[in-house]
Amino acid sequence: MTKLNNFLEAYAHYTKQNKSFVVVTLTKVAGSAPQDLGARMFVDRDGLLWGTVGGGKVEAHCIQYAQNMLENQTTLASETWNLQKDIGMTCGGAVSFLFENETTEHDFNIAIFGAGHVAQSLATILATLSCQAVFIDHREDWLKRISQSKNIKTLLISEMAEAVENLPENSFVLSMTMGHAYDVPILAKALKKEFPYVGVIGSKSKRNAILKDLQKSGLSDLELEKLICPIGEPIGSNDPSEIAISIVAQLLKLRDQVKH
Repeated sequence: MTKLNNFLEAYAHYTKQNKSFVVVTLTKVAGSAPQDLGARMFVDRDGLLWGTVGGGKVEAHCIQYAQNMLENQTTLASETWNLQKDIGMTCGGAVSFLFENETTEHDFNIAIFGAGHVAQSLATILATLSCQAVFIDHREDWLKRISQSKNIKTLLISEMAEAVENLPENSFVLSMTMGHAYDVPILAKALKKEFPYVGVIGSKSKRNAILKDLQKSGLSDLELEKLICPIGEPIGSNDPSEIAISIVAQLLKLRDQVKH
């Protein structure tokens, strides 16, 4: 297994866990080299998470710098340090590092179950906003249609409802799956949590049908009352793009209410 494969597997593992970390990459060396060019490590608030850029004082310096980035919410940085003057080593030379903050912690987290046409339009809009969104589906071909962006992630999982347990507690949860049979298990788990928003796409008649099934799941009346259906502001047509706009408008409105 190559170093690149190790990196990609580790990156996928920690991003799926909604881990906040900084990717540190050794980009240039003059003189003594602590590691090969391209060496990488991940740093979180507790310290070294994965990998190495050489160990010792250089690595410790990088870890401290990366933790400061997480604290200050800095997104990207590039630094060159003299090994003697900046790091206190006896050997001469200089090293350059790229620091990329992969923070997934956000005060506006959105989880969308289903990657259909409305979800695809939703992804295009959310990619322009200050939020962190994850689109969850068991169909790989549909997930590939979701717009790619730094704040947009996709999760391929056979049982979508299982993903509810790993969502940030402040997530706005939307179920937009292929149908009732998929929505109910997701909503049954989500409504038991303290999410600020749990909604499902559909009509008022669908709401009544879903509530009947959710009652069988042992949810209390208080939990059932949290369900939002239909979702979105009462504006626009049934075009997927206009539905997506109405949903985003509602999410922003409720986000601001939660903040205050």
